Amino acid sequence: MENRLQAEMQDGLQGKKGMEYWKKIVILFCLGWTVIWTYRTILNPILPEIKGQLGITSDASMGLIASVFFLCYTSMQIPSGFLADKFGRKVILIPGFILFAFGALTVGFAPSLLFLLIGSAFAGLGQGTYYGPAYSISSLAIPSEKRGFSTAIINSGSALGMGIGFIGSSYLVKGLGFSWRPLLFITSGLILLMAFAFTKVIKEGKRQNQVVNAEKGSQDKASFKTLFGDVRMLGAYVLYFATCYGYYMIVTWLPSYLQLERGFKGVAIGFASSLVAFAAVPGALLFSKVADKFKNKKITVVLILELIAAATLFLTVAVQNNSLLLVFLVLYGFFGKLAVDPILISYVADIAPKKGYSTTLGFFNFFGMMSSVVAPFVTGMISDATGSKILGFYVAIIIILIGTGVMFLTNLRKPSVQH
Repeated sequence: MENRLQAEMQDGLQGKKGMEYWKKIVILFCLGWTVIWTYRTILNPILPEIKGQLGITSDASMGLIASVFFLCYTSMQIPSGFLADKFGRKVILIPGFILFAFGALTVGFAPSLLFLLIGSAFAGLGQGTYYGPAYSISSLAIPSEKRGFSTAIINSGSALGMGIGFIGSSYLVKGLGFSWRPLLFITSGLILLMAFAFTKVIKEGKRQNQVVNAEKGSQDKASFKTLFGDVRMLGAYVLYFATCYGYYMIVTWLPSYLQLERGFKGVAIGFASSLVAFAAVPGALLFSKVADKFKNKKITVVLILELIAAATLFLTVAVQNNSLLLVFLVLYGFFGKLAVDPILISYVADIAPKKGYSTTLGFFNFFGMMSSVVAPFVTGMISDATGSKILGFYVAIIIILIGTGVMFLTNLRKPSVQH
């Protein structure tokens, strides 16, 4: 019955005229990530200006803006997936983006740190409804033979959004002297446009809900044993936390580090910061193909990438020449988190038990995103205590190496009990 329902749904969604539905979905969710990452990065290059204007005295307090956002975002990962399965993905996605827009608007009007934190919390809760529903809708709509490349296109929206956020705010605020607040108002408008686009493009009616119910009926719930009983899965959780720690430390604090400690000015701050994102796109495409070709060597590929990422992150802050710094930023982007992501997710899919598959991936993403809560605040505290963010980079490197070591040890031999 499930196959018949899916076939009927595909027939209904292809349409007789114009662009095929799945292609619209790819473009739609790519733009969704673009808007999400524009908001996530638009404040980072101008944290010193916001800090001065609002009379905030510590970097730890500024780090709380990102930490509160990601805490709320992370806390919504598992509940939003459950609610989307129960009530429909579109029903959760659209109100979530409206809440996201409200949060961004609150940040734009914020007269104090407290309101910045409240707005960031609302924005995080709203964004937290995106990941599960978006990838569920796209997985159902995109033909299986096109799913890998299409997903890569969807993910590339994050790089585009980072570029817009970093470069746009640096150019307008630092270069031209504009106020930072209108950037949030414009972003809020773009978020609402995306919510409107969701209502027009996404097709989720009775037949789609029947497919969801059929999928739910065919799977058992994950248990504590299936989520934590395999040491390889625990190794994947630890490694993903470590990988994301370095990445979100960079996303939050790299612009400030470049400005205050390396002498970058104006739009150069945003351009240099966005190199990480732009370099990540070809890296993700290349190494995911390598891992697909050598399926039994996924762990080897992941471990090599993690070691290279740690080395390039170290060299980024160790070299005194700013041109070399840019080279190592590009290399970190190419070999770092976004290159590891598709391989690590594929590995988890290989070892995950059949029952509770979606829940397992939800927990995997939850552990990774927990680092986005910790990294901004911890790095801010280190900056306050030492007057520099360099030690924050070294902490991230150590965490990456620990995660890599744990992943290596948990994969020395296969467990005797297979799922």
